[in-house]
Amino acid sequence: MPPGTNAVYRERLWPAAWMYLAVALVIPASLLVFLPISVLAGVVVALVLYGGSIAALSLLAPVLSVEDGELRAGRAHVPLALVGTPRAFRGAEATLERGQRLDARAWLCIRGWVDPVVTVPITDPEDPVPYWVLSTRTPERLIAAIEGSRR
Repeated sequence: MPPGTNAVYRERLWPAAWMYLAVALVIPASLLVFLPISVLAGVVVALVLYGGSIAALSLLAPVLSVEDGELRAGRAHVPLALVGTPRAFRGAEATLERGQRLDARAWLCIRGWVDPVVTVPITDPEDPVPYWVLSTRTPERLIAAIEGSRR
């Protein structure tokens, strides 16, 4: 974290372990395609594709943070002065928030492998986004950080 950063909350939405196993399916797929050409080409392509997929999953995992008076989710950020009272949802309620109850104008930072979500209302009258929906493994901590940082 850069010097001078006042981070109250920070979470990276790392992929679940099963995602790394699912990505391993590129290995037999690439072998199936390249083994008839060359065994060496098949193995090299399989390893490069798997390594690249793992790197992409890891490097592209978004970060949620509450720091320096802002809520950050991936590349987006909003001043805490412009957010309302956040709410946490788990299980079936979280599924509804990500689906049937979702406003098409909402800003999303969700990952399918993280069940709980927090909805954060945006109170800025100039912003067309009514609220953010954020996947988080620790919704209570995120809400506490938002509420605590606004005081």
